Order: sequence, then structure tokens, then C-alpha cells
Amino acid sequence: MFESLKTKVEQIISESHRNSNEKMQQICQLLSDSIDYYDWVGFYFKNGDKRELKLGPYVGEPTDHTIIPFGKGICGQVAESNQNFVVPDVHAQDNYIACSLTVKSEIVVPMFKNGENIGQIDIDSNTADPFSEADERFLEWVNGQVVRIL
Repeated sequence: MFESLKTKVEQIISESHRNSNEKMQQICQLLSDSIDYYDWVGFYFKNGDKRELKLGPYVGEPTDHTIIPFGKGICGQVAESNQNFVVPDVHAQDNYIACSLTVKSEIVVPMFKNGENIGQIDIDSNTADPFSEADERFLEWVNGQVVRIL
């Protein structure tokens, strides 16, 4: 599954008639449409020099969490730790920010450009504990592709 998606992501990245936001939006849509347990797919990016994340392109239910301070929630923790964070059960996390009552699990993978954490891909799932190491490696790869267009 992930191998066939890599080809499609590469095609999106190489489209010269789209800007980076359009490409990221398309990637979000591709992942949401192709992986049944990816129910909300989006990018957050460091908001200038502020210690906060700002919501970028996403697909899924609208969210009020357009700005997330570093350290707050799973995304805010990843902004500080620079490490992947897989949450099999969001209800077991003290520092979880609920976006939707249907969300059961989450994966957040940081994105690096020139060694600096510039953002992350965030995926919510309405399925309990669906994320594997294969998801982590694939999302790291996706982030590596996205960095090329930023």
C-alpha cells in the first residue's frame, strides 16, 4: 500500500503548475482517501519566530486548533521533542487536545529542513491503535518529499 502511494506523492510533488500549499492539500487528500484509518490528515508549521504551530493544509473535520503552543497537546510536544509520537489511545494521554469525540488514536511525525524542526504531519484516526512502524517510516518519507517544495 505505502509503496504505491509513494509514486503518487512523487507525482504530486513534481507538478509544476501547483504551489506548495496546493501540493500539500493534494497529499492530505490522497492519504485520507487511500488509507482507511487516516481520518484527519494535516500539516502544522512553526509560526515564524513564535513558540507555536500554525495549521497548514489539511483534510478532515474542521478544527478550532489552528494555533498550538509548543508543549501543548501531542503536536506541541513533538515541536519540542523532535521525535515521532504515536498515541494508540488518545484518552490515555493527559496532554491530549481533543479535536473530535470520534478520534481514538493519533500519529505526529516532525518535519526537518536543514536540521531544524519546521513542522509536522498530524494524523487522527477513529480506529484504536492502527498505526505501525510502517506508518512512521512512510510519513517520515512523505515529510522528506514535502520539504523539497518548501
